[in-house]
Amino acid sequence: MIEKALTSADVEFVTTLHGDEPASFHVLLQPRGNQADRLLRAIDDLALGELDEAAREGETPEGEQALDEGERALEVSLQALRAAGSEAEGRLIEDHPLDALKALVEEVEADEVLVLTDPHYVEEFFHRDWASRARHKVGVPVLKLFSHSRA
Repeated sequence: MIEKALTSADVEFVTTLHGDEPASFHVLLQPRGNQADRLLRAIDDLALGELDEAAREGETPEGEQALDEGERALEVSLQALRAAGSEAEGRLIEDHPLDALKALVEEVEADEVLVLTDPHYVEEFFHRDWASRARHKVGVPVLKLFSHSRA
């Protein structure tokens, strides 16, 4: 489960996470503009000392523009996983990401879930982040990873 395109460092990390074991990836991406309100994102940016990012939160795409960017991010991520030698397929989700995740885990009989996101300190503090909530919902181990911000 991701919220933006995977960087090359992200791809290398997730594809080597289990050594030489073959892995296939079923990627769910919820565009960032649709998943959290601007205030929480700005607080997270401030907590990370990224003042410029906090000031730009109002520029985060919403609605159709967020979906278009999400589709591009998903395609880039899938191509990068495939180029690294992994099987990968994915879909964009707009609403109820954890319900979609649970359904996908059951559909593909997943062994584990990787949640790869930027830090979300406010949500994590209250255990309302995707990984914390998924642990109570999906029935398989959930590993939370922080994405790399640069390719």
